Amino acid sequence: MATPSIEANPLISQWIDISATGVVRARTGKSELGQGIATALAQIVADALGVDVSRVQMQAPGTGSGPDEGFTAGSLSVQHSGSALDAAGRAARNLFEVEACRAMGVDEVRLDDGWFIAGERRTSYWELASSVGLDVAFDAGAGGNVGSRAIGTSLPRRDLVDKVLGAPRFLHDLRLPGMLFGRVLRPPYRGAQLGSLEPGAVAALPGVEAVVVDGSFVGVVADTEIHAREALEAARVNATWTGAAPGVTTADVRTFLTEAAAESTPLATRDEDASLADTVGQARLSARYSRPFLAHGSIGPSVAAALHDDAGLRVWTHTQGVYPLRKDIARALDVPVDAVSVEHVEGAGCYGHNGADDVAYDAALLAFAVPGRPVHVTWSREDELGWAPFGPAMVVDIESTCDGDGTITSWTWNGFGNGHSSRPSTLRTPSLLAFASQSAGHAIPPSNDPPMTAGQGTGRNAIPGYEVGAVTAVAHRLTEMPIRASALRSLGAHLNVFAIEQHMDDLAQHAGADPLEYRLRHLVDPRGRAVLERVAEMCDWPTRPTGDAAGRGLGFARYKGTGAWCAVVVDVEAEERIRMQRMWIAVDVGRVVNPDGVVNQIEGGAIQSASWTLLEQVRFADGRVVSDTWEEYPILTFNDVPPIEVSLLDRPDQPWLGAGEASMGPTAAALGNALMDATGIRVRALPLTPESIIAAMELQA
Repeated sequence: MATPSIEANPLISQWIDISATGVVRARTGKSELGQGIATALAQIVADALGVDVSRVQMQAPGTGSGPDEGFTAGSLSVQHSGSALDAAGRAARNLFEVEACRAMGVDEVRLDDGWFIAGERRTSYWELASSVGLDVAFDAGAGGNVGSRAIGTSLPRRDLVDKVLGAPRFLHDLRLPGMLFGRVLRPPYRGAQLGSLEPGAVAALPGVEAVVVDGSFVGVVADTEIHAREALEAARVNATWTGAAPGVTTADVRTFLTEAAAESTPLATRDEDASLADTVGQARLSARYSRPFLAHGSIGPSVAAALHDDAGLRVWTHTQGVYPLRKDIARALDVPVDAVSVEHVEGAGCYGHNGADDVAYDAALLAFAVPGRPVHVTWSREDELGWAPFGPAMVVDIESTCDGDGTITSWTWNGFGNGHSSRPSTLRTPSLLAFASQSAGHAIPPSNDPPMTAGQGTGRNAIPGYEVGAVTAVAHRLTEMPIRASALRSLGAHLNVFAIEQHMDDLAQHAGADPLEYRLRHLVDPRGRAVLERVAEMCDWPTRPTGDAAGRGLGFARYKGTGAWCAVVVDVEAEERIRMQRMWIAVDVGRVVNPDGVVNQIEGGAIQSASWTLLEQVRFADGRVVSDTWEEYPILTFNDVPPIEVSLLDRPDQPWLGAGEASMGPTAAALGNALMDATGIRVRALPLTPESIIAAMELQA
């Protein structure tokens, strides 16, 4: 079956280039964000072509120089880009094999590291490169298997040596000839309008090259980073602002989510009359679960560079979608799309829509003020934690019924929250922060949710993977958005799996059943059962840790209902706060390309999810984000990370699946269930802080 990447980029030459120098250049539209995708894709290309992986050079995404694969999102890079590169590589190999046979006058050849061999005769990709054209279409089933050479081995990550040794690899380190440095002034609160500013006073400061004022957008350009920061502070003191701040506060968020205007989308429906009749007299359990807004919390802030000259606008960015960003920049600037080029350079790691696209547009705007000079723009920590899009806050209501022996007979889910995507080019107007401040700009519209075919957003993993009888599920996407929200790793799956798995534990308790046995009773999917059984073996379930404040919890899900299967068990100690003692994870991602890479992704997802679940919360006061420093927005530290054991259930005969988001929901669920096991207190409002535990105790008193 053709993937969207193949359908949008059907020519071999869009993916593969074979040179006479013995090098294979492979192109991808998926960004290396620290997840190791460049290494895994190189392994796939090497396998498809039958060459050593050292010959494969992966080209970073760029408009005009690589395939348009939309966004690096949804744990789809290996599924989509990997499948396309695999098929393109196999198709290229077929063409070269035919030419090799013709050139040597033989009927068949064998392939060894790019050499086509027939007896004593041989030729190679490199010798035939000028004779074989790759501007031809291919299909998803192109080629046959030459035998695995690279896939399934834990090859070292290509990007790690530079990162460990501190080599200037990141976009933050980029220095171009004649480069200037820019900063952008943010208003004191959302919705504030620039009242007055004296640009001349700022422009007179040492090193200042330009002061840009457009509506409520204010930016400065200077010869050094220090001078740019000094000019920014002078502009901050000089500027006055008007307009009322929005009234959102941290305490209001859950109420707002369930009372604001919303668009309702049924995800699953049942015959209400029949289902009610079937469940009359049965046990009924209902509960509300919630999470706050979450920040991306990248250790490195967002950064970009841009150059505007006679050739057009060139942007360097760590965006997750070079083509969609180019489209939005062109729309915002009202210039032809082909007048803008966007190139990916590695920056701060991020899963989702952070500030990378916004700062790219900041740089573009400032570059127009100094034609012919590249401008490098870095966000401050306060910008990053206060102005990048947040992961949406959510509220989830679940009601279920079960019969006398505990078998679940019906399930109802309602989810409330802002949409999970306002990525560039997905909304009716550009979704770039500075554009909303420009005199000719527009406010960023409320976020959308991806369609069901892409895994939904609010409703991602809303429908249990268990047999639960008749199911009703409705996603309520808010059409009001006082706080900008967009994609964050796993989208709605983080809270939905947390809620489902808390609910399953409560149902198991009602039925007097072991939580693992209860899940297996309601699970028919053999691969789901296998990861649950594997994690149970790993932790010696149902053994539990000893101690009055010790607990063990289990969480399970198949990501999006179509992706990887993952089960997590975590031991905690819940005294002054929750501390993880140990974690076990079993995962099935189909065919494993790079085992160490998969383990890295699963562990990383579990650690980030634990940070969200235990600590993180964006806080507001008087329309302003007040959690814009590390002191006010704490994240998990190295000392908080427990020993983690990951077991991969390799399925070499099955398609490969993404690993980046599979452990997010199950980890949150396991932590919630471990807290309940340790304390007897069910906390349904994230994060699981001491304050949340006290609030839950008061509700249950």
